[in-house]
Amino acid sequence: MIEMKVMGIAIDTASGSPIIVLNDKDNRKALPIWIGSAEASAIIRKIENIKVLRPMTHDLIIDLIEKTGYRVDRVEINDVEQDTYYSSIYIVNDNNEETAIDSRPSDAIAVAIRVDAPIFVSSKVLADGSVSCDSAKDEEETEAFRNFIQGIKPSDFEKLLNKDDKQSDQ
Repeated sequence: MIEMKVMGIAIDTASGSPIIVLNDKDNRKALPIWIGSAEASAIIRKIENIKVLRPMTHDLIIDLIEKTGYRVDRVEINDVEQDTYYSSIYIVNDNNEETAIDSRPSDAIAVAIRVDAPIFVSSKVLADGSVSCDSAKDEEETEAFRNFIQGIKPSDFEKLLNKDDKQSDQ
């Protein structure tokens, strides 16, 4: 397993779908994963420290885990089949008893970033879906991609965030 960090969220210009991008610690590999707009909104809110009046779904999940005597230990994105990624949220209690909870990667990441839990990706997933960031041949394309990700502002997602707010109030 390789530890990854959230690099950011981008929008796929072809489909309009959000993409979460994970990077390894050395910025040598990037793993893009297409996610839903609600999950993208939840991740953006945390990254940008946008406060909400009431707990959102991922906050509720963490509260349930903690109130039952567990804590989130880590998240693992452990498989990919036909462009579908699989992950688990690992929780542990005071007796070091570990339980794995099946999860979509986007939800697992949204939970992990809220509690500062590490995100790990299996070598199989990286081999199947990652983009190399250290090849001299791809350096210009990689730099353009990094600039695109780093240039995204919360206001770029205003429609997405507002849409999610309207749906969560219903």
